[in-house]
Parts: sequence; structure tokens; C-alpha cells
Amino acid sequence: MTNGEGWVSAGELSRRTIRRADFVSCDQAFIDCRTPGSDRKENYSMIGPGVTQSADQVVNLREAHGFNIGAAAMPNGIVNNLHLHFTAEVFLCFRGEFLLRWGAEGQQGELVLREGDIASIPTWIFRGFTNIGPDDGWLFTVLGHDDTGGIIWGPSVLREAGGHGLHLTADNRLVDTVAGDPMPDPGELVAPMAAEDIAALPSYSAEQLRRRVVTTGDLDWSGHALLGSVLPGGRAELAPVIGFGMTEDRMQEPRIYHPHGHNVAWLRAAPGEGVPAHRHDETQVLLVKDGEWEVTLNRHDEVSVRLGPWDMLSVPRGAWRSVRNVSGDTATLLVVNSGDGRVRVEWDEEVVKAAADAGTGLDHNGYLAPYHLLPRPVGR
Repeated sequence: MTNGEGWVSAGELSRRTIRRADFVSCDQAFIDCRTPGSDRKENYSMIGPGVTQSADQVVNLREAHGFNIGAAAMPNGIVNNLHLHFTAEVFLCFRGEFLLRWGAEGQQGELVLREGDIASIPTWIFRGFTNIGPDDGWLFTVLGHDDTGGIIWGPSVLREAGGHGLHLTADNRLVDTVAGDPMPDPGELVAPMAAEDIAALPSYSAEQLRRRVVTTGDLDWSGHALLGSVLPGGRAELAPVIGFGMTEDRMQEPRIYHPHGHNVAWLRAAPGEGVPAHRHDETQVLLVKDGEWEVTLNRHDEVSVRLGPWDMLSVPRGAWRSVRNVSGDTATLLVVNSGDGRVRVEWDEEVVKAAADAGTGLDHNGYLAPYHLLPRPVGR
């Protein structure tokens, strides 16, 4: 359990730790699961249900975070068919290559996502993707807000699915007549989007969509993004991707600005380095890309967990936490925080004092500054 001061019990830490081995796939999550070329998709829901249309989807942690995290896995050549979202959809390519296409017929443009790329797909446009890499390609997804509203499928997707006995009701319920589900009344089914509504959807060029893809080469890493980075053991680097997030480097800017309901950043550290004790008021998920990380919660009665590649940890609002790379090489993890604004970090008093002794403090706007230039109360 957690209390009002953000204390986390060992049992609560365990509940919030989602190992890669805990991921459970569902191959009946969407209406196109029997469509040839799309029938070997696997859908995962780790944080929240996302947009799954299956009542049998396993969700590792249902607690509301302000965002959802899931994943899609599919062999080479398998297609995720065209659909649109009402809230932000962010792709995190952790392995392989995927061909992204968009437009009502997938004709507006194409881009390739490779390992390490992050893509923010605009709302209210049809999008789909194909695995053009190895069979073990993997896309994590972060969806905006707790209630995503579901998705709208392209008209041709609904028609083809109906030929395989799958239908979708207006309340996002998947009906499988092959498995014996009764056919709902026609008025209960989702109607394909009308041509005039499709024509009114926004259009994006490949150049415009490319500005919403952040590759590893696009990242703006800062070794002075956090107050703790001036201290031994706290020298992690941060690269904001979506939103300003936690950065305390006034010169650092994210590649993607517009509101998502969450922010996303990469964090990397050399062996033994990380982020010292701090807390903030947003929900947070730490998702390991590579290496091994130790996360310690609480200032007193500490509890710790070690996370390996693709493991994730949900840290509740207000909980004290520190993060350290305990592997033998530089390691990387992804940080997702709720909210659209800056995440204002509260540092442990010992961190603040040690940083001041090293000549660095935070100005009244929450950014790193020379300590000797900062105003202080009389007598300090």
C-alpha cells in the first residue's frame, strides 16, 4: 500500500513491477484478427486496457495512470490494419523495422520506424503498419489519457471482418458469430465511416509526419538536465522526446511539444550512475530498454527492485524514488510521466545541500543555476 506521504510497501512495489515474462498476448484483440495477413498479430496491455476490443485481454495493471501502455508484436509481413484514434498514440520501436502508412486507404504517405525510434501519430487520421523486419519485431505503445475512446476502423476493414464472422458493436464489443455469439441488431453495430466524414479528416505529408518521429540521432541529450546530475552517482543524462517533462536544463527542448496527456523522455547512465532521491506529483512508468537498473522507493524503510530489459515499474504519485544503473555498460530506460505540463521535481534535502555545496541550485523557475547567484533568505 501507499500512504499520504508516498510510502510504498514491498507488496505494493511487487504489484507495480511488470516483468517482461509477465506480458500476456491476445490474438483476438481486434476485429481484423481473422483477416488474412493480419491474423498473426499479438496485442498486449500492461498499463490499462488501451483500445483492446476483447473481453479476454489480460491487463497487467488496471490502475488509472493518465495514460495506457501496451504493445504490438507480429511476424514479418503481418499487417496492422488502418484505424484512427481519438487520443495520442505513441509508438516506441524496441526491436525490428515497421512500415508506417496513413490516410483512409493508406495512400497519404509512408515512413519506416527502426529500433530506438519514437513516433507520435496525430489523432483523427487513419494509420496502420506492417512488420518489414524480423519476426520478433516489437512496438510498445503509449496512449493518451485513461479513457481512450477506442478506435474507428477503416470501412474496408469492417467489411472484410464481417466476412469472417466478426462484428463490432457501438459500445466497442467484439461479436464472434463463428464462436456462437448471437448476431446483434444492425442498429447496434458500428457503421462504417461515411465518405464525406473521411474526406473531412486532416491530411499529413511525409515531411509533416517525419517531424513527429524522433530517432536516436535526433535526441538532445543533456548531462545537466537534473539537479542530481552534479553529484557522484547522480550523473544520468536526459533526452526529452514528448513534452518538457522533468528536465531542469533551461536550454533543453523536446522534439514534440503538443499535448498528449503524458510526456516521454529517454534516460541513460553509465555504470553506477543514475538519479538520486526525488519525488513529484505525477504518475510515472519506468520502462527499461537495455541494461539492468535498480529502483529504490521511500526515504525510510526503503524497498528496491531490479529491472532488466523490457521490464517496467509503475511509481505512484508522491513516492520518493532513486534510480541507478547496476549493469556493466551504459544503459537506457524510458520515462513516461502523466500530464501535459512540466514535471516539477522535489529533491531530497541531502541532494539539495550537496548540489549547493557543489555550486548548483534551482532558480525560482525550477531550472539549474549557479548557487551563488540565487537569492536566499537572510541568515542562510
